[in-house]
Amino acid sequence: QVQLVESGGGLVQAGGSLRLACAASGRTFRSYAAAWFRQAPGKEREFVAAITWSVTNTYYADSVKGRFTVSRDNAKNTMYLQMNSLKPEDTAVYYCAAARARGLQPTMAYEYDYWGQGTQVTVSS
Repeated sequence: QVQLVESGGGLVQAGGSLRLACAASGRTFRSYAAAWFRQAPGKEREFVAAITWSVTNTYYADSVKGRFTVSRDNAKNTMYLQMNSLKPEDTAVYYCAAARARGLQPTMAYEYDYWGQGTQVTVSS
């Protein structure tokens, strides 16, 4: 069993930066693919970024490509999301997720077995 806890959310002005962290319990996290999703009020949950267990590959939604960077430190059982040049449309609750399976479709929420409780990110204009 893996438990995920997000941190680092908050209120920031447009153009600013935030760094989210997802701390995982359990040594098995280092062998799982992991991802960030977000959900804005009245909208469906959407994919943001993902990273393979080996850190070999990363994936990004078009809306965040070039502004966000996903990374992980398996020694610390932690994944990060560096968010730069934030826009008001980035406002959402951000969730981290982890998946046991290999060869999954990293952008699809149903592939992930474990989810955190979320952290609020609010970008003011």
